[in-house]
This record gives sequence, structure tokens and C-alpha cells, in this order.
Amino acid sequence: MTDPSFAPPPFAASRFSVAPMLDWTDRHCRYFHRLLSRHALLYSEMVTTGAILQGNAERHLQFDAAERPVALQLGGSDPAALAQCAVIGAGYGYDQINLNVGCPSDRVQNGRFGACLMAEPQLVADCVAAMRDAVSIPVTVKSRIGIDDRDSYSELTEFIATVANAGCKTFVVHARKAWLSGLSPKENRDIPPLRYDVVLQLKQDFPQLEIVINGGINSLDTAEALLDRVDGVMLGREVYHNPYLLAEVDARIFRDERPLRSRQQIAMAMQAYIERQLENGQRLHNITRHMLGLFHGADGARAWRRHLSEHAGKPGAGFQVVLDALAFTF
Repeated sequence: MTDPSFAPPPFAASRFSVAPMLDWTDRHCRYFHRLLSRHALLYSEMVTTGAILQGNAERHLQFDAAERPVALQLGGSDPAALAQCAVIGAGYGYDQINLNVGCPSDRVQNGRFGACLMAEPQLVADCVAAMRDAVSIPVTVKSRIGIDDRDSYSELTEFIATVANAGCKTFVVHARKAWLSGLSPKENRDIPPLRYDVVLQLKQDFPQLEIVINGGINSLDTAEALLDRVDGVMLGREVYHNPYLLAEVDARIFRDERPLRSRQQIAMAMQAYIERQLENGQRLHNITRHMLGLFHGADGARAWRRHLSEHAGKPGAGFQVVLDALAFTF
């Protein structure tokens, strides 16, 4: 399933990535984002080992080769199950496997994975080692800077060092700690204070590792400033709500000087994909819901969103709905 025409970017793809976001960064979203940036590393939603091994792996893992480079984010804590899922993911053509050690939701904790694993660095190391032994593609970890009252810098460095000794060379670090009780996942994205200084110190103390910073980054100006001190930046909700921000990433972050495509050109470039997906039984709304923010801050943005929202979910809706919405943007 690997696309032989895929060419690596001039910098490591992790120099700029779009965060894994549950219910958002599905394959339709990623295809759309890839039209905006040729080089940014895209992530799947978090997929649990159970969903792959006991559910419908094809539904969770299939993607269009045009989306590459794409990382598969796994949720789990059993080394053998994670290794099996890594093999399956590599077979589908994912470019790397990422272990979620950052999600603080109750459901995730009940499954003994996500942020609660920061309290068990040796288990995380065992998981990484098992996956690395099973696949040749990179295995990376996405974490917080700490959990609950276990948020000292020494505990964080112990976690990083232990997992790095198992062969993990890339850490994506959300620059907030997580509270495992008392805060919702949404509150955990906003209430714990951002501590970029902690992540920047990690890069100084572990210069041999690739450190990617995540959390609260909402502009390419901020991203560029941080790239002077870390190896990569990861943006999440800002990209989802304002996806045209990605259109400048190739030039500003990857030094690719090919001309930008307009918002209208991006929308039109979705036509073949949308029509192909509709033929395969998808509903238009499942795709266009990710495109609502395309005209964020531009003329016609509200009418574009309203028309797609009102008409894309109707039975038999096709690409004409997108064309009609585009008429409001000229």
C-alpha cells in the first residue's frame, strides 16, 4: 500500500505536524490537509489496540497514499498487543508509529493507557522496545510534561531517559501537565499552564533526541520562533479551525517555494476525492465537515460554512453543494 512516488520533504516531516485529534483527524481530514501542505506530518486519530485487534482494522487504518507522510497513533499498554498493531499499521503504509502517553480522559485511564502511563516509565519503555523490535519504521512517543503532583523536572527527565534507552528517538511533548482527575480532557488542554521552558530545557538536556513541542501554538510566527530551539512544532485545533494556515507551512517551515494555491483552488482539488468517496458509500458531510474553516477570516466565510452545514448532510448530496458554497466566496 506504500506509494512509490512519495518523496521525503527537505526537512524532517516532524519539523511541523498536525496533532492527532479524536473525531477530527480522520482520513478525510488528512486528505484535505495534505492539499494545503505537501510536507507537514499528519497523524491519525488515536486508535486503541483493541479497536484494531478485536474490531474493524480496515475502517480504522485505511487511508489514501496521497496523505503521506502519516503517523499512526496507538493507545495501549500491552507491549505484545502494541507490537502486533505496529506491524499491522506498517503494513498499511504508515510512516511512523506514535504511542499516546498524553491523553487524560477517564475512558483512556480505565484502559490503562494515555497520560497515566507517565507514572510507569519502564512499562512505556517496554512498549516502545516491543514495537521497535517488530517494525522498521520509527516509533515515537507523545506525552505531557507531568501528571498530577508528579510534575517535577527530575521525574520528567527520568521518564524521557528511560524511554529513550528503549530506542525512542522522538518525543512530542505537550507543554502542560495533565490532571488525571478533576479536569475534563478539554479543561486539561486549557487550564494547566503552558510551560514551554520545560520542553526547551529538555532539548538542551537531551540534544541527541528529536524534541517536538505541542500545546497552545496558534501561529506560524510562534512556530518559527520555537523552531530555533526545538526540532519540531505540532499544532492542533488552530489548524483544524483555520486550515488555510497550512498553506504557508511549506514555504515558511520547509523552504518549499512552490506557489500557494488559493482557497478556491483547494476546494476544487477535493472534487475527485469527494466523488470517489461518494461512490464508495460515504456521505458528503463526513468529508466537508473538515472543510468548514477553509475560508476562516476571508470574504464569504460565514455563507460558505452555513451552506455546507445545511446541505452536505442531505440524502444524495454531491460535489455540487461545494460548488454552490464556493459561489459565496468570490
